[in-house]
Amino acid sequence: MLDHVIKGAAVVDGTGAPAYTADVGIRDGRVAVIGEVTQEARTSEDATGLILTPGFVDPHTHYDAQLFWDPYATPSLNHGVTTVVGGNCGFTLAPLHPDRPEDADYTRRMMSKVEGMALVALEEGAPWSWHSFGEYLDALEGRIAVNAGFMVGHCALRRYVMGPQAIGGQPTGEQLAAMTGLLREAMDAGAWGLSTTQSTSHSDGDGKPVASRHAGPAELLALSRAVGEHEGTQIEAIVAGCLDQFSDAEIDLFVEMSAAAGRPLNWNVLTIDAAVPERVPRQLLASERARKAGGRVVALTMPILTPMNMSLGTFCALNLIPGWGPILGLPVPERIEKLRDPDVRDGMLRRAQSKEAGVFRRLANFGRYVIGDTYSEANAGLTGRVVEDIVEERGQEPFACLVEICANDELRTVLWPMPPDNDPASWALRAETWQHEDVLLGGSDAGAHLDRMCGAPYTTRFLGDCLRGRKLAGLEQAVKMLTDDPARLFGLRERGRVREGWHADLVLFDPERIDAGPATLVHDLPGDSPRLDSRALGVRAVWVNGVEAIRDDVVTGAVPGRVLRSGQDTETVSTR
Repeated sequence: MLDHVIKGAAVVDGTGAPAYTADVGIRDGRVAVIGEVTQEARTSEDATGLILTPGFVDPHTHYDAQLFWDPYATPSLNHGVTTVVGGNCGFTLAPLHPDRPEDADYTRRMMSKVEGMALVALEEGAPWSWHSFGEYLDALEGRIAVNAGFMVGHCALRRYVMGPQAIGGQPTGEQLAAMTGLLREAMDAGAWGLSTTQSTSHSDGDGKPVASRHAGPAELLALSRAVGEHEGTQIEAIVAGCLDQFSDAEIDLFVEMSAAAGRPLNWNVLTIDAAVPERVPRQLLASERARKAGGRVVALTMPILTPMNMSLGTFCALNLIPGWGPILGLPVPERIEKLRDPDVRDGMLRRAQSKEAGVFRRLANFGRYVIGDTYSEANAGLTGRVVEDIVEERGQEPFACLVEICANDELRTVLWPMPPDNDPASWALRAETWQHEDVLLGGSDAGAHLDRMCGAPYTTRFLGDCLRGRKLAGLEQAVKMLTDDPARLFGLRERGRVREGWHADLVLFDPERIDAGPATLVHDLPGDSPRLDSRALGVRAVWVNGVEAIRDDVVTGAVPGRVLRSGQDTETVSTR
């Protein structure tokens, strides 16, 4: 007997093949039969007019902590994501040295700063009961509703072996050997490989460059070679040039790391903007060179413009503009005083518009900001208005006008920057770039920066755009880009396609309605901390390992997800 039958759906199987109408029967967590199903089933449903696809795979998330208080990885699961990849950017919650309990506090403060996770949620929402990476994975086993695989973070490896000397220090030969041994131990336990960061935007809770930023090429290559010794592994890496354009040294590093491991290396995120036409070919030069050297470098890029809020009162992307961090890090009264100084503002604007600001130059057009939530009588009626329209009424410069509005709210005002790359030429360039063999859709950062951005719904928003909007990709190709393409990059065993015998990770949706609702701020994290959320529209149901986990955008309470472990649940994707 079958567990469930989905009758008469239009099956888009993830391979890119044309859709076809069929019944799909599920048994024991797998797709048991596709076609005309005549077997008895415990339950069934009529899916006429609906589309059935494989579950979506999000290749870049930070759900490492959230899964402990939210086993459903919301809102990703609501939007059809059945497999998440965590442990990215060099940051993981394990391993933790058993003789240094203070390392857990350091890790929490680092994650709060660098990934925008509420500190109280990290402190209250996770058990922190592990030391080894394997113990961390075991703590999640059997209690999650999505499938989850994790890289092991370079910062945690360095901290475990070198202690506080991980910041600023270089490992001895013995310490490097210990670090590679710790990485091997983590991969033996199921880590998918190594993640690391050299990005200048990544600082710890003390404001110092995170541990992996102090690593030299020899250390990175030694760890990369260790990755290549294990089955089903990968590398994920971030450098400063990921945000704009790679330097020659950064390209060399990516090529050498991937070639040394004989494994794919993915990086995040390729920003596509027709106003900067030289960026895409420069960034993809790393991919071209890697293939010639026996490696593979894959760029992640988002197929939507991610909703993002900012403020002058909390740490956000504005803090990463060169020269802005020290000013925006001052106590609020001093910060307001500085921001009201015309000479200070002029200097900030010059830095924001300079070449060194890179991709953050996109944030410098302050007339194109929308005012979000306000908190003072002086700002009554401004919510939803564009700064340039307010400027016309007040006769101020845009940045001065924005500062005055925020100062009235003691810098609590929510700001929504309008993206500068929402033009036809940029969308055409995106559609062209998506076809490159080393470009993969993803980079949501789901689970991180929760009160500032909401990338998790990229799957449903993209499908809605493909079906009823810009139509930059056909449905079958769009589904493949969200399912089979990432599954094959990571070597997921028997996932990513609707195929008999494969795991029944499935999404059933209405093509007339599939979309994502607007991002809204909710307070549902431990400690009543805020995050941005978005409803899934048109998603009828989501199954994970054959068990219904979502029905009409509501979690069912089931936790059928699995911790996916390298070698066991992934196979090697060799670059040689």
